[in-house]
Amino acid sequence: MIKIEKTDNIDKFVRFPFSLYEDDLLYVPNLIEEDKKLLDDKKNPFYRYSKRALFLAYKDGSLAGRIAAIVNPRHNEIHRDKVGFFGFFESINNKEVAFALFEAAEKFLKDNSLKEIRGPISPSMNDMSGLLIKGFFSEPVFMMPYNKAYYIDLIESYGFKKIKDLYAFYLTTANKPKEKLIKLADYVQKKFKIELRNFSKKNFEEDVKIIHELYCKAWENNWGFVPPTYEEFRWGIEDFKTMVPEELVIIASRDGEPCGFSAIVPDFNQALKYAKGKITPFNALKVLYRFKKIDNYRLITLGVLPECRKMGVDLLLYIKSFEVVERRKGKGGELSWTLEDNDAINKPILKMGAEHYKTYRIYQKEID
Repeated sequence: MIKIEKTDNIDKFVRFPFSLYEDDLLYVPNLIEEDKKLLDDKKNPFYRYSKRALFLAYKDGSLAGRIAAIVNPRHNEIHRDKVGFFGFFESINNKEVAFALFEAAEKFLKDNSLKEIRGPISPSMNDMSGLLIKGFFSEPVFMMPYNKAYYIDLIESYGFKKIKDLYAFYLTTANKPKEKLIKLADYVQKKFKIELRNFSKKNFEEDVKIIHELYCKAWENNWGFVPPTYEEFRWGIEDFKTMVPEELVIIASRDGEPCGFSAIVPDFNQALKYAKGKITPFNALKVLYRFKKIDNYRLITLGVLPECRKMGVDLLLYIKSFEVVERRKGKGGELSWTLEDNDAINKPILKMGAEHYKTYRIYQKEID
């Protein structure tokens, strides 16, 4: 017997995956408190204009799955559609359970006058997006999804169809960019008088405003993109102030005006897997030790204003980002994610010598 329960118990909702992935050696749980913050519709600025409903599924009295249904009016205003979203989906390998969760999410979205359901997006494209469909051989890097392989069948059997794939690439520092690309980047910097500087924590607020503006303008025409409000953006990177070294964020300027930026984060998952969802007095030293040993990175975002893209600023930022990781004696890093059809980004990444090694899929279906 399947029972669906709409819940406000965020703690119970967040903790469900721990039992589901108990024996999965590749699973790296997020910190419980961070997931609770992300779902907190009183404090997370995303919910100032959006809303969500959380559902739990029970099979024969045992907790068996979860899903969130998300209404994002700004998405529909910008993209002129009537799409709702599902996210935070987890389920045992049982179609009755999964289908009941999808039906609950559909009903909530239909009651809010929406015509289609898209996901997994948790809770927005500026957070975790997509279902892992290729690349089940390694742990996820920081802030990238991981899921059971059988989720593909659960989602597709319900009637969801692919609407967009997201790519993740991997580049090792052993695979140094070709000399001609390095020389081209130097040429670009000199020819167009591009100035590079690192993010300044001393001027944290000013630089966050610069990056927020660049981020919104650079991604303005990307599929599915909804520019975060400044409050939302600022809230989302608060922890980075203490956790991410200044040299990992590079701001490019031309004629004194910012024109692009790149941001790398250490792969904190290398340490967080030892926290098992919570840092306690018993595991704090072990987690701290692992933090100091992190040698993997993620190029989490790189954006250039449209008017500067043909100047090669993106190549310059790729090369300089690589050099930063190399200087820090990193083994390499993931470049993620990119849209499958964004050749303007994907081709330069491949030319750098990176490998397309993981794929994430976003699905959509009409609401019955």
